[in-house]
Amino acid sequence: MRSIEDSPTVYLFVGRKNEATLCAEFIPVIAQSLETFVPNEIRTFRSLFQYLMELSVSRVFNLVIDEFQEFYNINESVYSDMQNLWDQYRRKSRMNLIVSGSIHSLMQKIFQNSKEPLFGRADNIIKLSAFSLTTLKEIIYDHRPDYSNDDLLALYAFTGGVPKYVELFCDNGALSVDEMINFMIRENSPFTDEGKNLLVEEFGKNYATYFSILSAISGGINTQPEIEAALGNKSIGGQIKRLIV
Repeated sequence: MRSIEDSPTVYLFVGRKNEATLCAEFIPVIAQSLETFVPNEIRTFRSLFQYLMELSVSRVFNLVIDEFQEFYNINESVYSDMQNLWDQYRRKSRMNLIVSGSIHSLMQKIFQNSKEPLFGRADNIIKLSAFSLTTLKEIIYDHRPDYSNDDLLALYAFTGGVPKYVELFCDNGALSVDEMINFMIRENSPFTDEGKNLLVEEFGKNYATYFSILSAISGGINTQPEIEAALGNKSIGGQIKRLIV
């Protein structure tokens, strides 16, 4: 948002609601952001996106769609509808379309799976990486200038540089080794179910297999044949590759 704050921008957040409700929420946002009239009768995202594409023929603006992967849960045909409209208007459109999502596997599927409608439509793909160790040193210094090397190591080990986890520690003043551990294992800690929640988000109903693989690894079983044997001789080559990614 910072990179486009100086130009007209429509920001749409795709929550887990039905399509008509989302469109009803999007209409006033678009109208206010672009100071334009948007028909209240629009009830499908296809119609709303077509309206924006037609508007972009004569106007320059950014369209940001956040949590783009959620359309899988709302109306999967949105992706093919967007492909059709984008291909129709892209040569004359002046819209800068930016979509983002927090579930890596689904975003990768949408734009990099050759069987998906939006395959090959992205001009640029950015995969946000975790904070580097240098950045983590700057962050921990800002919050605890007298940090020890052990504190820094713990912050890196417990968060992997993921901004969300770093923020949790910083906001709760837990930046020493003991404070971080106590925060993670306390009752109702946001870290308690995070692993399971991530697996469910990334892999849906098949998360149990991935959870079993990680459980086996945590128990000291660390080769593919041994893990497969522990899981009842189930082939897991594909799952292991997805976990690595």
